[in-house]
Amino acid sequence: MAKTDEDFLIALSAGNTQAFDFLFLKYQPMLLYFIDGFIKDTEQSRDICQDIFIKIWQNREDCGKIMSFKSYLYQMARHAIFNYVEHQMVNNKFIGHELTKPIETGNTEEQLFANQLQEMIDLLVSKMPEQRQRVYRMSREQGLKNSEIAAELAISKRTVENHITAALAEIRKLTKLMIILFT
Repeated sequence: MAKTDEDFLIALSAGNTQAFDFLFLKYQPMLLYFIDGFIKDTEQSRDICQDIFIKIWQNREDCGKIMSFKSYLYQMARHAIFNYVEHQMVNNKFIGHELTKPIETGNTEEQLFANQLQEMIDLLVSKMPEQRQRVYRMSREQGLKNSEIAAELAISKRTVENHITAALAEIRKLTKLMIILFT
């Protein structure tokens, strides 16, 4: 009979290193791909992924209580990504800068989600190629028209449109993923 993740988690909670190795080999590639989708820095993503598995090993006694290991990993990854984003913002001196306007509904959960989404978008934009980042910021933050951006950067209007389209596609992908994670 094939062992399930629950069987391996119970064995892991008893200190079984083979159970840990199995879970690591099974889930590490998927988790790394997920994290790198946000961080866009493979080395940093590997470090975050490794830290997650270190925490799992350090808290292995509690692993027998986990109902869905995959969900548990994604939850840990989400928290690690947010911690990374927050750390990046401190390093880049973005703390104190108003990232989003307050939501009029007064719903703090919605405000939190909007703030976290904006932080993730800011991080995503900062990881884009320099030209795409510059075009996106000129369009969305400075409110310049495509023709004005093209003239200022000495590129064609079509190139500006392509950069904006690519940037918005990445942001849409992130937004969809964030909605899935938080609903």
